[in-house]
Amino acid sequence: MTDLAKFRAETRTWLAEHCPPTMRTPTPEEEVIWGGRQQQWINPESRVWLNNMADRGWTVPRWPTEYGGGGLSADEDKILQEELRRIKARSPLQSFGIWMLGPALLEFASEDQKLKYLPEIARGEIRWCQGYSEPGNGSDLAGLQTKAEDQGDFYLVNGAKIWTSYADQADWIFCLVRTDPAAPKHEGISFLLFDMNSPGVTTSPIRLISGASPFCQTFFDDVKVPKQQLIGNLNKGWTIAKRLLQHERQMVSGIGGNSALGGSGTQLEHVAKQYVGEMEGQIADPAIRSGVTEHRMNDSAFRFTLARAAEEAKTGNSDGHLASMFKYYGTEQNKRKYERMLEIMGTQAVGWGGPGFDERETNITGQWLRSKANSIEGGTSEVQLNVIAKRVLGLPD
Repeated sequence: MTDLAKFRAETRTWLAEHCPPTMRTPTPEEEVIWGGRQQQWINPESRVWLNNMADRGWTVPRWPTEYGGGGLSADEDKILQEELRRIKARSPLQSFGIWMLGPALLEFASEDQKLKYLPEIARGEIRWCQGYSEPGNGSDLAGLQTKAEDQGDFYLVNGAKIWTSYADQADWIFCLVRTDPAAPKHEGISFLLFDMNSPGVTTSPIRLISGASPFCQTFFDDVKVPKQQLIGNLNKGWTIAKRLLQHERQMVSGIGGNSALGGSGTQLEHVAKQYVGEMEGQIADPAIRSGVTEHRMNDSAFRFTLARAAEEAKTGNSDGHLASMFKYYGTEQNKRKYERMLEIMGTQAVGWGGPGFDERETNITGQWLRSKANSIEGGTSEVQLNVIAKRVLGLPD
């Protein structure tokens, strides 16, 4: 038996023993685990599953073990993900710390900072939010005005951020601040971490057209941030910011390449058969059938492209700007998914409730509206196309 075959067998055995039964079912929205101080454990087995995976280091399988990770190779991680999918296991933890901040800390933080923050992220002990965009600056991230003044042992932070996802539920924030107002636009920016319970931090949720309020405006009024919570070098935060944006865009791109309806695991073709009927095992309406087939082909092509990029990354040949390509295509594909869903479900999808409205596991109208924001958050589609044109295709300004 090869080492990888042995690892697969051991992984399969471990999952059979440590993944609770209800963690092998679709995840209701109210049972998604973000961790942190405010986490509500509606299903007690969610906590068991998170603790089991965190103890194994498998919430972040490829992080070094000294930082709370599993220390797995790329091939071992691939096997782990295959085995998790095989038993339809829920994700034990959703985390901006894992998707965005953690990779940036691994690259830029001091050893003491890594040992402090990374294990907490891996175990879901802290829920993070992102302090990047500001009112009035739109996609011009480098135009930020939130300032941090040197006060000896600490920085005094004043300003405001907007579109800070789940800031009202987060424990800590990773935040871009201006530490040298006289420096050129892309310089004089630093990267700070601080507790959202710090005096002077307030949040105000923003209600969206979808009816949800995942975003907030966040205000800083004389917030004291200890200097040891500066990541990287003073006034060199733009380098960290750009790298973290690559991780964010990679994360957002992941919403494409998956025709599942919300988190229910229901595929487009299954919904089509339910709403337009089937004939000899096929979707009855040929136009709908063609559209679903096209979408699934695009899903597969996108997943294979992501997999190829991941393999290239192992050799050190990956271009970080590819994240902009993946973010652009993934968000467009996700929007197309919900357009297909509305086409398939017809009037059963349009509405908020009441007679004649199909109260499915998720609100398709809300998700369709929410999908429009995917092409804005993490850098607008227009910004991504500019990056692709300049950095990937090498086109002139």
